[in-house]
Amino acid sequence: MAKQTSDEKMRIIPGEAVGIVAAQSIGEPGTQMTMRTFHYAGVAEQVPTGLPRLIEIVDARRTPKKPMMDVSLDKDHAKDEKKASIVADEIEEITLVKISSIEEDFSKKLIHIKIDKRLLSDERLDIEEIRKKIKATGAERVELNGTVFTVKPKGDTLRSIRRVTNKIKELRLKGTKGISRSVVLKDKNELFVRTGGSNMIEVMNWPGVDSSRCYTNDIKEIEKVLGIEAARNAIIREVNQVLDMQNLDVDIRHIMLLADAMCMDGEVKSVGRHGLSGEKAGILARAAFEETIKHLITAAVKGEVDQLIGVTENIIIGQIVPLGTGLVNLKMKRLDKLIKAKSE
Repeated sequence: MAKQTSDEKMRIIPGEAVGIVAAQSIGEPGTQMTMRTFHYAGVAEQVPTGLPRLIEIVDARRTPKKPMMDVSLDKDHAKDEKKASIVADEIEEITLVKISSIEEDFSKKLIHIKIDKRLLSDERLDIEEIRKKIKATGAERVELNGTVFTVKPKGDTLRSIRRVTNKIKELRLKGTKGISRSVVLKDKNELFVRTGGSNMIEVMNWPGVDSSRCYTNDIKEIEKVLGIEAARNAIIREVNQVLDMQNLDVDIRHIMLLADAMCMDGEVKSVGRHGLSGEKAGILARAAFEETIKHLITAAVKGEVDQLIGVTENIIIGQIVPLGTGLVNLKMKRLDKLIKAKSE
């Protein structure tokens, strides 16, 4: 017998139940994972890891619980700590509520905003620019006395005062929307910025940032900005990172198969009833997972036919599953009939 090459050894036998093997290989170690959270230096308080993060990824959540970015800097900024700090400060979103205390005076129908002098100088903000931005929120009159603003909203109702207050609290003075915190960290003799919050498209266009090496843990945002192939790679990286952090050794090909299944239609889909499981080709396969009655009634109304191409459907009706040896179809001709046919 000829010796198999390493390439031949790696090949999967036709009919192998790769989906079931992958599900088992990821699911079984997944039950071993602790529920602990991981502390990332300086930025997000606690970033979910382990099972909560794994669920977050396969559910294809619109935004992760704690979005964060690793922002790589260009050659000029990556070696200079002062320049890197300036980029980090400029990226961080500064809202008015961060540098001031805001109080409503409902009896006089006024809003008082007291600016912190130290934070004003630290963030290098111009008080006159702040006044203009407050005026644009729907204020009739804005008076400045030292570092205290007195705002008279256009309406006299309590609702209109509260509406203006909420707009003032969300007023962005500088930085990138969605980036709540930023800190400079070092990795392999190179500085980079880690942020709490994510806004990939704006940060990638920021001066001093190397746009080709920016990364976010928000998979949906990667799909939107960089496309489905980048999202697929992000799923592989994120799942692998979760398992590695728990010291679980899972073959990368199982994770790749999961990522392929989630991205095969050109968009990131969840693995639940609103995604892959709810869109199976077979009616019985969909009904066997969740929402049984709904799927059966819909199929009956539309007059759908189940072609019995999957595993679940064939198990339900008691047929051989089209996997492994069940894929092979053999026809047998009786020898006595062949001899008789030849003699005639």
